[in-house]
Amino acid sequence: MYNSTCLGREQNHLIRMNDLRYTLLADGSSDRALMPILTWLLYEHLPTRAVQARWADLRRLPNPPRRMPERIRVALGLYPCDLLFVHRDAENTSLDKRQTEIYEAFQEACSVEIAFAGVAVVPIRMTEAWLLTDVSAIREAAGNPNGLTELDLPKLRDVENTPNPKSVLHSLILEATEVPARRKKKFNVQSAVQRIPEYMEDFSVLRRLSAFSALEEKLMETITQQAWDETPAP
Repeated sequence: MYNSTCLGREQNHLIRMNDLRYTLLADGSSDRALMPILTWLLYEHLPTRAVQARWADLRRLPNPPRRMPERIRVALGLYPCDLLFVHRDAENTSLDKRQTEIYEAFQEACSVEIAFAGVAVVPIRMTEAWLLTDVSAIREAAGNPNGLTELDLPKLRDVENTPNPKSVLHSLILEATEVPARRKKKFNVQSAVQRIPEYMEDFSVLRRLSAFSALEEKLMETITQQAWDETPAP
């Protein structure tokens, strides 16, 4: 198991303060939907901290880095933080293999000048799988909270085995709008995806998914390593 941190406690300048800043470095813009989930998870384990969240948008750089270690270094330079979440979808590879790729990138990115705590976020298949768990939130995000069309969400036990969760989720959102086909073509599905976590009342259901459990376990380990759960000094 790779160490999730190259930041010693004596170097961590925020462990005695109430704020905890995190940055999410993700595959694409749609993965910003992970941020409310990550914020909730941090508050679950650090209820006394003031969590500040930022998304590392590297797409607008003149020459965005491609290799993961370089992306990590650039993200930390542009979006300084105490905790860096790095997201990659598992897609057609295993959870363990994708996590290993990220933690190896953490180790390569770590240096005397760059010290940080990092946690991998690897939904099985892709982020959208974690959003296929709340029919009410999907209806709300579609702008039709009182819709009557039956939405055939996969059972929770099958979510991580859904072949193309992005396509499934987009189709469900469009169904939930209950508008004519012409209006569906103009509907901003990507924007609706971003809204779904805002309407999810309870993220704890995600704990029944193996990838989310792995994320929470690693986050708890990192919190303990960094002593963020200790009572801050006044």
